[in-house]
Amino acid sequence: MSALPQSFQAFVIRQDENRKVCSGMEAFTFEQLDAGEVLIRVSHSSINYKDALAATGAGKIIRRFPCIGGIDMAGIVVESQDERFRPGDAVVATSFDIGVAHHGGYAEFARVPGQWVLPLPDGLSLQESMALGTAGFTAALAIVRMEDNGLSPDKGPVIVTGASGGVGGLAIDMLAGKGYEVVALTGKAEEEPYLKLLGASEIRLRSTLDPAKTRPLGVGLWAGAVDNVGGDILAWVLSTMKQAGTVASIGNAQSIQLNTTVFPLILRGVSLLGVDSGYMGFPTRARVWERLAGDLKPRHLAAMTRVLPFGELPGAFDDFIAGRVKGRTVVALPI
Repeated sequence: MSALPQSFQAFVIRQDENRKVCSGMEAFTFEQLDAGEVLIRVSHSSINYKDALAATGAGKIIRRFPCIGGIDMAGIVVESQDERFRPGDAVVATSFDIGVAHHGGYAEFARVPGQWVLPLPDGLSLQESMALGTAGFTAALAIVRMEDNGLSPDKGPVIVTGASGGVGGLAIDMLAGKGYEVVALTGKAEEEPYLKLLGASEIRLRSTLDPAKTRPLGVGLWAGAVDNVGGDILAWVLSTMKQAGTVASIGNAQSIQLNTTVFPLILRGVSLLGVDSGYMGFPTRARVWERLAGDLKPRHLAAMTRVLPFGELPGAFDDFIAGRVKGRTVVALPI
């Protein structure tokens, strides 16, 4: 590893005197980084919807200003006061306070607490780990939790809502690769070929559902569900679960509200599992990442991933806010 530079490039999110969020590339110094035991030379990060909300100010994501954005990072350890990591180690760090209350992965260097860092699992490259990132970890955590709750391919179909998004697409690929029959629910009819490529056996359009006609208990269709959207869609999913079905709630793209009844829970034994990928600790975090490098590694990860040079990052967020992005976007930093 060459000597450290005096400064490095970082994408910094600030708030002006009128409390308006503004962001852009800046020269940053090591003294400006937050405290932590592990200094990482970042090779890759990713763009999640949460990152776009933070960078544009479209959502109240950032909890302190200024903050380097990027809730995901992967790279090589430069310095470590944590005995588990040594210079030269390849590592991954996602979630926790990264990119929202602690300087994140949109920088050539990052310093983070050792308890947030994970050795890069065998079977994944640094780029692949960020093609997965928080989105992949969330999808895998949902599947692991559902399987721990008894879900298996022989129980019946699994529906994935918000299917064309990053988490949705990864969940479809992971489930199909494990032998599940997967139904994709999407608002984008034009994405049917893409979703079929990932492994969906059936595509349902959100426009065919009428929330006003959702009954407390409908016909039981699904053994499992990965829900990215919340709101009326989650209410419909719950009402159409099979006996002892399992629902993983992982997002609120439509709404944070849930207007439903207890009938699916008490008459069909449906389980509603909350999935918090942000603060899930160890050993579960390590277990999920090992499965991401093994039996849950998406078969079409490269096909659903585009790689963006670090210098093009500032212009990438509007497409996420406008819903014009599918799959995953990896940010490649110079190293």
